[in-house]
Amino acid sequence: SEIPKDSLKAILLELECHFTWNLLKEDIDLFDVEDTIGQQLDFLTTKSRLALFNLLAYVKHLKGQNKDAVECLEQAEEIIQREHSGEEEVRSLVTWGNYAWVYYHMDQLEEAQKYIDKVENVCKKLSSPSNYKLERPEIDCEKGWALLKFGGKYYQKAKGAFEKALEAEPDNPEFNIGYAITVYRLDDSDREGSIKSFSLGPLRKAVTLNPDNSYIKVFLALKLQDVHAEAEGEKYIEEILDQISAQPYVLRYAAKFYRRKNSWDKALELLKKALEVTPTSSFLHHQMGLCYRAQMIQIKKATRNRPKGKDKLKVDELITFAIFHFKAAVERDSMFAFAYTDLANMYAEGGQYSNAEVIFQKALRLENITDDHKHQIHYHYGRFQEFHRKSENTAIHHYLEALKVKERSSLRLKLTSALKKLATKRLGYDAFDVQSLSALGFVYKLEGEKRQAAEYYERAQKIDPENAEFLTALCELRLCI
Repeated sequence: SEIPKDSLKAILLELECHFTWNLLKEDIDLFDVEDTIGQQLDFLTTKSRLALFNLLAYVKHLKGQNKDAVECLEQAEEIIQREHSGEEEVRSLVTWGNYAWVYYHMDQLEEAQKYIDKVENVCKKLSSPSNYKLERPEIDCEKGWALLKFGGKYYQKAKGAFEKALEAEPDNPEFNIGYAITVYRLDDSDREGSIKSFSLGPLRKAVTLNPDNSYIKVFLALKLQDVHAEAEGEKYIEEILDQISAQPYVLRYAAKFYRRKNSWDKALELLKKALEVTPTSSFLHHQMGLCYRAQMIQIKKATRNRPKGKDKLKVDELITFAIFHFKAAVERDSMFAFAYTDLANMYAEGGQYSNAEVIFQKALRLENITDDHKHQIHYHYGRFQEFHRKSENTAIHHYLEALKVKERSSLRLKLTSALKKLATKRLGYDAFDVQSLSALGFVYKLEGEKRQAAEYYERAQKIDPENAEFLTALCELRLCI
């Protein structure tokens, strides 16, 4: 019998699976995520292979490869039979939901209906209040991992999913790993000056519940380093490196620990070892670039920014290495915002200004990235314009854009002082420079200096009386004063 497509779609939207979790393809680099999942399936023994195959099926669908998606779901089913005997039905719900959606997109509506019926039967059997949805912590956990993989915009939702799973089973080892890593990522992504340490407690708990898991231990080590307990962190790192030989996912974070400790040779040794196993990892290439950059900065500091002879040759070589690896990171992950700014800055460092400009323009055009990333890109581009291009008005524009995207951050002081310095200097040449007047108005308003802000906005508004931004700012300020 013909199944009406519309009524089928309404039911599909009720299922709990990757297709209903609002995971948008424009928020990730599909090829990079596919590559990462492949690497995790090959090398990371701690992640649930079932969750990885389900996620890979969804990524294949987003790439328009529905037949490959079906193959991934078949592999997920094999894992359920092998690893989850006794709870096959509950463990199959997400996979069945994904099957139903893939077949719907392939216009195989009877196949889609078959999987919808399977979900419905389990929901009825287990007395779920919904025909097509079952509240289970395993499903919340799988949702958490999927959200985490889609980047910074999804971290808060991922945290909520893991919290929900933990409400049902507070001491479940896997749920605790997922929650701890999510909070660690949130600590790291919300850069507002001071180091955040909300994840320290969850990481300690996750390590206690998973004593043999080196992947979670390495995150605890990095967090201990963050909170100035580096010696304790290093004990974990040494213990991990004794136990593993070539787990690239553990090596990469161990390398990050040594890079931040300024042990660059040790970090590079571990990164090269990991790259041998996973040569396409954008993360590893980025970390390599950061190590070479740090070595270059060290030489420049030691020579007071005037390296000569051997030092100059070494600096040039390190710049070349760093550019090579930052470029590789961007090529492998087109959404890697920090890799763009690091690459552009390194081109500028090597005097390759037109290459730097091209990369900055690509970074400025990135869509669907977090405010923190936009903020950083505008800041770095502003510095490039101020110090390398000597274009003060473009620099002022981008410093202001950075503050408009995100007022509170670790860069705020640098941005406000750069703006004050540049704008004041320009007003020295030209007291009617409207851009500088309004920039100072904006900065003083941000700092709560309302009278000074109003003075500058008034001067700007006299020159440009129709400007809506100046009028709005003045109205707000006059109400406060």
